[in-house]
Amino acid sequence: MQPPIDERVRHLMQLAIEHYDNHEYDKAEPLLRQIVRDHKTFADMFNMLGVIYHAQGSFTQAQEMLSEALRINPNYTDAALNLAVTYNDLGKYEQARQIYERAIASSRAHPQRLDPFAKGKLANMHAQTADAYAGLGMPDDAKREYLRALELCPTFIDIRAKLAATLRDLGDKEGALAQYEKVKQEAPDYLPGRVNLGVTLYSMGRTEEARAEWEIVLQKEPANRSCRMYLDILKGKNP
Repeated sequence: MQPPIDERVRHLMQLAIEHYDNHEYDKAEPLLRQIVRDHKTFADMFNMLGVIYHAQGSFTQAQEMLSEALRINPNYTDAALNLAVTYNDLGKYEQARQIYERAIASSRAHPQRLDPFAKGKLANMHAQTADAYAGLGMPDDAKREYLRALELCPTFIDIRAKLAATLRDLGDKEGALAQYEKVKQEAPDYLPGRVNLGVTLYSMGRTEEARAEWEIVLQKEPANRSCRMYLDILKGKNP
């Protein structure tokens, strides 16, 4: 029978959670190990320990901890997603797919509750799949995977920029423009996004707006060859 939770254990759990939330994993780990050693029913403690082991590259130990969290609570979505990521890093792709699909199916109603660690890793998995599709000349499939990645992590501007490029390749210039504008809004100093925003504007005949974007890039990065070439093209058209 599980021993009752006394004040000492509650204090340990509070400290562990504080260190974990602050990404002070070196301080959280020994506390979590002590807690799960003496109390076997705290699924969230096992999940946090699994995340820490994964961050350390100890994927087998991470798998053990996350599997235990799911054994305690089979409906623990965060642990399931973290386990899917760990399976993927261990090369257990079929197990990762199965766990991921079950977890996503049960969590669509509450996506805001997903662990940021899991969301980031899963978003990058979708983006990598999209990159592969793009490389194979399958832009529709790439678009679908980039969108899935952004559903999980809408602030990943590099993925949004790739989606914009894919939309442009599909002939959806308005869609590409909207995505590049979002990239600029979220990260005005992300210069590759502004360069391609200019290219998209230029392709739509909005040359002065394109010029403005490229000139801003050159102010921040005077050696940017792409922008110099584009501006030279504009000079050639308007001597």
